[in-house]
Amino acid sequence: MDLFKIYIGESGTLHFEIAWWIILLLVIGVVVLSLLQKRLRQWRKPYFEIDEAEIGIGNQKIKIRPNLEDLQIAFKFWAELSTRKIGIPIDEENDVIVEIYNSWYQFFGITRELIKTIPVTKLRREESTKQIVDISVRLLNTEIRPHLTRWQAQFRRWWEQAINEPENMSLSPQDLQRKYPEYESLMADMMDVNRKLIAYTSTLRRMVYD
Repeated sequence: MDLFKIYIGESGTLHFEIAWWIILLLVIGVVVLSLLQKRLRQWRKPYFEIDEAEIGIGNQKIKIRPNLEDLQIAFKFWAELSTRKIGIPIDEENDVIVEIYNSWYQFFGITRELIKTIPVTKLRREESTKQIVDISVRLLNTEIRPHLTRWQAQFRRWWEQAINEPENMSLSPQDLQRKYPEYESLMADMMDVNRKLIAYTSTLRRMVYD
């Protein structure tokens, strides 16, 4: 049986014919590929649990089932957290508080920009996406923002004065910041926020890589 044939008709026109079963196979192939692509788009990891208490934003354990787009969003948040001082342990002996605050402030702006890139239609359609974004925003507003509101302005004001005082000129930044009158309270609060940010960073990493 000819799979296809080309011939010139009586009127001189060129004709091209394909066996009907080849056309059927092509149609079936297109349908199968379409279904596979749809399945890949809808592919989801198993349910993933997020403990709100661990990251300081509530007392629930949320189960989400992220799709590939959600994992990409989680990866972007994780990449920003894990490559800044915000998502890795603070080294009290060597880190400088003003540099930590600079990193936290930059993360605020970057997070806002990342959220803006997520289509509104996706936020409304995908509950998992909404939860990932909601947790990130709540973490900013319930942990980082309160600490910055309480401590950052007054510490920076003290710091700008202290670094210009003659008796402090020979001190390292680490030694100088320990002279801050409320250093122990500030550092304890900062360490608590840092612990929760590290927990969230770890959560995002497990969501993306496990």
